[in-house]
Amino acid sequence: MPVKFFEEIEKEITTILSDLIRINTTNPPGNELKAAMYINDKLSAEGFSCEVIKSAPNRANIITRINGTGEKPPLLLLSHLDVVAANKKLWSVNPFDGIIRDDFVWGRGALDMKGMIAMELMVCILLKRNNVKLKGDLLFAATADEEKGGNLGVNYLIKNHKEKISANFVINEGGGVGILIKNKTIFTIQNAEKGIIWFKVNTKGTPGHASMPDNKNNAIILMKKVIDKLVNYNPDNLLHTSLQVFLEKLGATDPRLKKAFSDILANPTKTDLILDNLSKDYLDLVTEIRPRVKMTITPTIIRGGRKENVIPEDCQTTFDCRILPGQKSKDALRVIKNLLKSLDSKNIELEILQIQEPTVSNIDTDFYNTIVNVLKEFVPGCIVTPLLMTGGTDSRFFRKGGSICYGFQPRLPEKPYQRIVKREHGIDERISIRNLVFGTSVLYELIRRFLC
Repeated sequence: MPVKFFEEIEKEITTILSDLIRINTTNPPGNELKAAMYINDKLSAEGFSCEVIKSAPNRANIITRINGTGEKPPLLLLSHLDVVAANKKLWSVNPFDGIIRDDFVWGRGALDMKGMIAMELMVCILLKRNNVKLKGDLLFAATADEEKGGNLGVNYLIKNHKEKISANFVINEGGGVGILIKNKTIFTIQNAEKGIIWFKVNTKGTPGHASMPDNKNNAIILMKKVIDKLVNYNPDNLLHTSLQVFLEKLGATDPRLKKAFSDILANPTKTDLILDNLSKDYLDLVTEIRPRVKMTITPTIIRGGRKENVIPEDCQTTFDCRILPGQKSKDALRVIKNLLKSLDSKNIELEILQIQEPTVSNIDTDFYNTIVNVLKEFVPGCIVTPLLMTGGTDSRFFRKGGSICYGFQPRLPEKPYQRIVKREHGIDERISIRNLVFGTSVLYELIRRFLC
């Protein structure tokens, strides 16, 4: 049976996404309940039985399923309802109007990830309308709080309603984006995520009048030394298996890339130098690869001083540290502590805020191979590769429980070279109507192929 491109759903799925964008679920505060009820109404009208599970006032998750015969393992289509904040002054459109312009749906969440909600919702509806009989259960879950760590979303559901959301396989965000290099289309399947360590450093100083500076006891000056020490740390390169395959696949698109990536794989210690040489002609690609080869430490929040003419007695900076699969948070923390210790100051304090270990899913599965085969039927000649993601997703909660999770939000390239992460969390976030239909069509065929 040839794959089908569901062009007839264009208007329906566009309306669904526009409606979801208009429901402002900026987190904090989240307020996902209204969005969950919108989905509940849509699915109920199609004959689905849904459950809206509240985790806090105005915070909600919605779950439904299509029951299979049990001959095949259950599969979960996962997405999150909340979005990050958007500064209206920087956008060319209102980020919460969900407008349609130039064949794109514009608005916060169009990519991350209300567009995926619309696709997965549409897949369930189409399966129901077409009376497709499944051999394995298909679950749908749109959850709260992903953008703030998932404690009121997936983590809450696993702790309190595990039986309602358990699945052997999970499709979530994080991959699927098409990249065009030298007329070759490359699709990614996210199977690994870096771990997270959020920590705060506090520095102490001696307060006084700014007209009588004491730079040896200034908390801000000490903090500058802390930031310089942590940010300038250059750890050894570590090439995870997923990245190795990624580089090999990308090398097939261009002789120069093939030579460069072969050299990196043969001698990882030369990675920085090789990437430097590539950056002039492949800057976007190099930008994507760099944080995937080593641990990173980035300052994200800084607070210090209360008045223009007063030397502050303290300063605080929050840092985001990302570690690779194969690395442990305890080892990274030892490095961080030693770097701070090397500054030889008793006025530096370290506070750990959150730790999440890296997670990985095996790609040697029938499900992964099915994704690859379906993509190659929709886009003949395409290259499909696993992807190590630098950010975190709710997949980590399922991977800890043994589920195989793949980040796969299928999208065709929209220009000659599209960065793996382009507009997510950015200004003028948008998704093409063509990609809404494409993603739905691919996911529908994937479910039909794997669960029937």
